Amino acid sequence: MVGLARSDASAARLTDLGVDVHRGSLEDLDALRSGADQADGVAHLGYVHDFSSAEAFARSADTDLAAVRVMAEAVTGTDKPLVVAAGIGTLSPGRPALETDVGDPDAEARRRTELHLVGLADQGVHGASVRLAPTVHGEGDVSGFVPRFVAAAREAGRSAYVGDGDNRWCAVHRVDVATLLRLALEQAPVGARLHGVAEEGVSFRDVAEAIGRHLDVPVQSVTPEEAQEHFGFLAGFAGADIPASSAATRELLGWEPVQPTLLEDLDAGFYFS
Repeated sequence: MVGLARSDASAARLTDLGVDVHRGSLEDLDALRSGADQADGVAHLGYVHDFSSAEAFARSADTDLAAVRVMAEAVTGTDKPLVVAAGIGTLSPGRPALETDVGDPDAEARRRTELHLVGLADQGVHGASVRLAPTVHGEGDVSGFVPRFVAAAREAGRSAYVGDGDNRWCAVHRVDVATLLRLALEQAPVGARLHGVAEEGVSFRDVAEAIGRHLDVPVQSVTPEEAQEHFGFLAGFAGADIPASSAATRELLGWEPVQPTLLEDLDAGFYFS
């Protein structure tokens, strides 16, 4: 197994895990091309999560698309699988998202990349996408949504949810995702859209209450306007309803999530240490 590393620290971490190191970054297209050339299959999970401005957000999406284009070129005609990560948000407002939903390419940063990849099937690219739940939780999650919500609650001295807090977030454990990615590389048909979802929908209020309980701070409802101050650029995510199904993915690949749930991970305490 080979992993892409941008820094000496990342390279050392991969080495400790017994993974060979390929140096480069998402902006280093030559490194991505050579890595894909040498690999038996490629799983693309990296993303430049720069939400500092609309311009930075657009650049991140462009970087992702350029990276996948280069790797797709490298595997064209080889039958090597190329599996990319995508998101579930905005797919199907008002109901759980399904694998058959296509979505608006302008509404989610990785949707354009997903559509580009699955559209290359007739050009000899064995591509598939794994749409990940907004929170991929578990020990070692230090930069996802959950640690950011914990940090916001700690700073504000209260844990918050928007409105009645009944909006739902689908969720999945990071180890279950690792299993799904392996299955996708081994078994996913060309052009497959898969859902990395273990729990269809966890109410955001339940998440906020777990955070408040562990930080020993009050749990309060906030208005969408107040959410901007409490959550910052994450306010829109905190109030979003993002349920999703993975029934078709489970049936297709025989994937069955077995790791702890989101609330179980919150109660384990490592997010607060």
